[in-house]
Amino acid sequence: MTSVAYDWQLTRDLDEFLGRATDFLRARPARHTVPLTVTDALRRRGLGGWGEEPPLFGVLERGGAVRATFFRTPPYRLNLTAVDERDADALAALLADLDTTLPGATAEPDTAGAFAEAWRRRTGATAVRDRSERLYRLVDLTPPAPAPAGRVRVANETDRELLARWYRDFADVIGGSAQRDGGEWADDRISYGGVSLWETPDGTPVAMAGATPLVAGQIRVAPVYTPASLRGRGYAGAVTAEVSRAARAAGAQEVLLFADLANPTSNGLYQRIGYRPVADFAAYAFTGGRGRGSGTDGSRGGS
Repeated sequence: MTSVAYDWQLTRDLDEFLGRATDFLRARPARHTVPLTVTDALRRRGLGGWGEEPPLFGVLERGGAVRATFFRTPPYRLNLTAVDERDADALAALLADLDTTLPGATAEPDTAGAFAEAWRRRTGATAVRDRSERLYRLVDLTPPAPAPAGRVRVANETDRELLARWYRDFADVIGGSAQRDGGEWADDRISYGGVSLWETPDGTPVAMAGATPLVAGQIRVAPVYTPASLRGRGYAGAVTAEVSRAARAAGAQEVLLFADLANPTSNGLYQRIGYRPVADFAAYAFTGGRGRGSGTDGSRGGS
């Protein structure tokens, strides 16, 4: 590890990070779904292509045990597991001392707020909470009835252009920029059957729902997208229910998804088909000071 200041240990070596952090992350796979799935994706794809600033990882160790972790895949926001104010402040101090530039941070609300305040105080950046999300887990799957006319199918290579476009459109809808190149994202998801489409009876795709690979017994459904002109017809609920069913069939003990708390429609939909709240998360954007950045990138750090 490259630094041991403040009990936080930093590295850019993914294998080293996972060697220390995996047991901690897997102990709470639902709350840690984002670091589990992002690091799994990095492991599968490799760390090449990050230019001058590769991903940064951190582990908080005290008393011989891991207490918290973070990761950041530039140019996206820092993603931090739960810590108290002291440890949030210590991390902000360490990163500020390293002259790190951060566009924002995402964590459970108390942690995110504590880190944002510490970053503001130590760097002079402005910190604005710009997104609030709720993590849900599937309890009793209840597909919408009646289901809309049509069927679900797993996307394949012939859908690449559509998936890439819908991925970019989804990023626009949630108020951010696409975390990856759309074509690259589509290729990755197609490679493991990670997107399903709802088709009308004539074979026209009208909605998609993605899913992460199975990691630590959990699969996260993401993203769920229906073009604006096709919303309100039950397509999102139908495709989400089918992807959730497939995740269970694939052996997932936890089937998870995030919903923007500013969108009561999606929160209501997921609860109707059997999802129940696990925890809330908050995203902060940093501007000015040493936290320069638009703050419009993906709030969870890129999965």
